[in-house]
Amino acid sequence: MAETLRRVLNSGGAAGSGEENTAEAEPPLLLLGGHGSGKTALLFAAALEAAGEGRGPVLFLTRRPLQSLPRRIGAPLEPLRLQKIRFQYPPSTRELLRLLCSAHETRGPAPSLLLLDGLEEYLTEDPGSQEAAYLAALLLDTAAHFSHRVGSGRGCGLIVALQTQEEGDSATALQLALLQRYFPAQCWLQPDAPGPGQHCLRACLEPGGLGARAEWRVTFRQDGEMTVTPWPTQAGDTSLHKGSSSGGQP
Repeated sequence: MAETLRRVLNSGGAAGSGEENTAEAEPPLLLLGGHGSGKTALLFAAALEAAGEGRGPVLFLTRRPLQSLPRRIGAPLEPLRLQKIRFQYPPSTRELLRLLCSAHETRGPAPSLLLLDGLEEYLTEDPGSQEAAYLAALLLDTAAHFSHRVGSGRGCGLIVALQTQEEGDSATALQLALLQRYFPAQCWLQPDAPGPGQHCLRACLEPGGLGARAEWRVTFRQDGEMTVTPWPTQAGDTSLHKGSSSGGQP
């Protein structure tokens, strides 16, 4: 779902076009960043973008309800868009697995986009690589099932947010390397020098072989408003090409 995030970041606060988009050929995407890096806001922006495409609903999975809706994050907070976003709050790994396994039993329109926020909270209950692989495979299988229900050319996309940890945690690094095999497209969020009353990030999108790599500066004001501008590319800047599991670099 790299192109969905690309549209969100390219909009820089403008409303979505409302044009229908196919997700059939897009690989699943892993959204990576440290604590408070804006992952939830970008997921919600992607949900609004997809909700305005005239397709099916958006399924947003998270462990707990959002405390507040992010402000001015791309597509407008129109009631019709918000009504198409279905929030569900599985409180444990067991409940998440049960929800995903029962997806084939749900009725009504199939989702056009499946979002999961806070994957790390579910993985901490069963931190082994086998459990991570099983959950990742089940997420992909659920998205594939929804794609089959939606029909040819109108697949269900998948975006999962994962909080990166400090360096030196070999178990976490191994877990991340495993997840990257299931999610070939990735978007990394790295802290940038903030301005007065602002929280700034560098967003790097690796689309997994589809489309070009791209970078943006994402700025959150204290009131929650998000603005996005293209990253000023500099020759020889390789800071986002060095592997790390902590700083938001691919």
